Amino acid sequence: MEQDKLENILQDAIPVVLEAGAYIFEKSFEKDSLKVDEKFKNNLVSIVDKEAERLLVAGLSSVLPNAGFITEEETIKSTPKEWMWVIDPLDGTTNFLRGVPAYSVSVALMKGKELMIGIVYNCALDNLFWATKGGGCFQDGEPISVTKKPLKDSLLATGFPYYDYDRTAQYLSVLEIFMRETIGLRRLGSAALDLCYVANGTFDGFFEYSLNAWDVAAGALIVKEAGGLLSDFNGGENFIFGKEILATNSVNQADIFKIVKQGFSSN
Repeated sequence: MEQDKLENILQDAIPVVLEAGAYIFEKSFEKDSLKVDEKFKNNLVSIVDKEAERLLVAGLSSVLPNAGFITEEETIKSTPKEWMWVIDPLDGTTNFLRGVPAYSVSVALMKGKELMIGIVYNCALDNLFWATKGGGCFQDGEPISVTKKPLKDSLLATGFPYYDYDRTAQYLSVLEIFMRETIGLRRLGSAALDLCYVANGTFDGFFEYSLNAWDVAAGALIVKEAGGLLSDFNGGENFIFGKEILATNSVNQADIFKIVKQGFSSN
C-alpha cells in the first residue's frame, strides 16, 4: 500500500518540480540582469533561487499538506515532522548565472530517516530523473542503472572545495591517485546531477565533501534504486546529513572507498 501512496505523491510532485524548472530556464535568458547576493565566500544566491523555492514549497504543500520542509534558502521554517521535503531549488547557481548547462532542481521526500522519493530535473537539458523507495529509478520514463566498470575503467565525478579548505591537502592527494588510476575525473558543479549521472552510467562514481542534505538527498535515492552503493567517507550511512558522500557501483566500490578513506584520514 505504501508503494501506491509513494507513486501517487510522486505523480503529483513531478509537475511542481517541472514548473519550478521551467521558471528557472526561462530566467536563464535574463541572467545578466538578475540580482545576486553572496551568502558567504563563493556561495551565490539569486532571486531565481528564492522564487523557485517559493514555487516548490507552495506546490509541495498542496501535495502533502502535513509534511515539513528542509530548504536551502529558508523560505519556510524547518519544523521536524514525520514526512519532510528536502529541497534545493537551484543546484548549480554559479553554472546558471554563467550559462553553463548543468543546473538542476532537486527534491526529496523523507519519512523519518528513510529516503522515500527523489526527483531531479536538469533544467537546461530538460532531463527528468526520479525514484521511489523500492520502485526503481528512471530518466525521462526509461529505467536506468549504474555500470559495472572496475576502477581502471571508471570515469569519476567530484566537486571542488569552494569555501571549506580545511581538507584541501587530503582532497588533492585523493584526486592525484584517481587521476592515475581511472580514465578521468569531471566536475560539473551540481551534486544532484553528478549523482544522477552515476545512476544512469555516465559516471561510475562520485565523491564530495562540504555538502548539505538538499544537495544529495534526491540523487542519493536515485543512485540507490539504480543499484549503486552509498556511504560517507568512513563507510557509514551518514551521507545525507554528514556533509560527505561516496557513490559507486558494486565493482569499483572497494577500491574507491579505500582510496577515499585513506586519503581523507591522513593528516
